[in-house]
Amino acid sequence: MNTKVLVSLSLLVGIGAVLHTIVPPLLFGMKPDMLLTMMFLGIMLFPSVKNIVLLGITTGVISALTTGFPGGQIANMIDKPISAFLFFGLFLVVRKAFNSSTISAAVLTAIGTVISGVIFLSAAYFIIGLPGGFVALVTGVVLPTAVVNTIVMVVVYPIVQNVLKRTKIASEAA
Repeated sequence: MNTKVLVSLSLLVGIGAVLHTIVPPLLFGMKPDMLLTMMFLGIMLFPSVKNIVLLGITTGVISALTTGFPGGQIANMIDKPISAFLFFGLFLVVRKAFNSSTISAAVLTAIGTVISGVIFLSAAYFIIGLPGGFVALVTGVVLPTAVVNTIVMVVVYPIVQNVLKRTKIASEAA
């Protein structure tokens, strides 16, 4: 694994962890998952299976450590690796049309966030139960989180892409 890519992924996960920790809960202890946005960004910038495994496990552990949702520790450990591979699959499907477009990154982020939220809530439901109705949590937390993550991706993606081009990290990773 390329050291520059590993450092870049670590920075993204670190930024996501800080954001995940400081964002306040919206409903029933659930909060927008900014770590998820950084995981998606890492997948789009460095799309390889070994990076996806690393990102999925790492973000799952960090999300589990910083969650405020009752029983969210196990649900995060289940959700993040599965969401990482599903997002990677979506990314591969649209990769040819993707062309490093901010709009494509935003749409993928919105879809990936909804998928992740549904996986998280499903896992939490079967493991410990939910503090509210499934549909209420999807509507009150997952969909607003998808909007927030999409806005963050629209702002952050072009900046990070520009930085990677200037530092030539992305070309060295290929």
